[in-house]
Amino acid sequence: MFFKNVKSAAEFTLCCKSPLFLQGSHNLGNVRLQLRNSFHNSRRGARRPISEPNPLDVIQLDSSPLYAKSLFKPFFFTVGVTTLSLAGCVIWEYENLRSHASSFLRRPGAWLNSHQKRITSQIISEPGPLKKWWNSLRESEKVFYPILALNVMVFGAWRVRALQPHMIKYFCSNPSGKAQCLPMVFSTFSHYSTLHLAANMYVLYSFMPAAVASLGKEQFVAMYMSAGVVSSFASFVYKVMLNQPGLSLGASGAIMAVLSYVCMQYPDTRLSIIFLPMYTFAAGTAIKVIMSVDLAGVILGWKFFDHAAHLGGALFGMVWCYWGNSHVWGNRDKFLQYYHSIRKDSR
Repeated sequence: MFFKNVKSAAEFTLCCKSPLFLQGSHNLGNVRLQLRNSFHNSRRGARRPISEPNPLDVIQLDSSPLYAKSLFKPFFFTVGVTTLSLAGCVIWEYENLRSHASSFLRRPGAWLNSHQKRITSQIISEPGPLKKWWNSLRESEKVFYPILALNVMVFGAWRVRALQPHMIKYFCSNPSGKAQCLPMVFSTFSHYSTLHLAANMYVLYSFMPAAVASLGKEQFVAMYMSAGVVSSFASFVYKVMLNQPGLSLGASGAIMAVLSYVCMQYPDTRLSIIFLPMYTFAAGTAIKVIMSVDLAGVILGWKFFDHAAHLGGALFGMVWCYWGNSHVWGNRDKFLQYYHSIRKDSR
């Protein structure tokens, strides 16, 4: 199942990255959509339903110059979100382990009584279909579906016209916007295009089983949240360097971190390109090619994708694979001891 999932996800990802796939398809959902004034002007001739115009196409961006000092606040916000994500997921893992350990340390009689009560309650009240469905899910799916639900909720909020000004303000990252920090996180769960949402969720679902199996659900969530804000900050840095404000939204910055982590962790896994299943290549080679395309987009100033966010997310995934997993998450014992002492004293 792992190799099948990785293969199908790589096919879809490489297809989305291909310039041939993008030619003549101006309406497609972008992977980490980046919008600038020049890009808007080139798309005004695209065919769209008159009754529901895209609010992102008509927004007027602040054209005032961007300065390096404007990056200080987003930088500290990125560090803060990353630290809180790691600390929160470490506590989450601690509480899960404590809950499992306490169930094994109970007296046999108490365990037997609780087991009999559980059986009796199951006989008296059969669990509903939703609970049955949730219990049947794999560990990775129990992480994926809450992420999917958040993305679908935000996608639905984009369809409410009265909310669209707030969605543009808080769910599109923009270095020249009035709200800079919160959108760096919220935009990770924001998609306006249906294909954009479907593509990102498909790739995430395909690569998540391998990532969760390697990291555990708690560390995976910490890496995913951190990668989302880090990729947003990378986009900010690129736009400030070029003095080109623009909007970005989508989960692909964080997803690129998951993809690069899996490809670096399992570099010999064979992948193939969609429509050309007879040609296979190693996962380690695939992520290098994808990152090379994003690097070329950054250097050449391509504006269809937010290549800086892609590249920032991919680099974060590689750093986490080679350094963060062992030196950050692996050295959480001191924090756990500190949290354990606080928890013990508070009882």
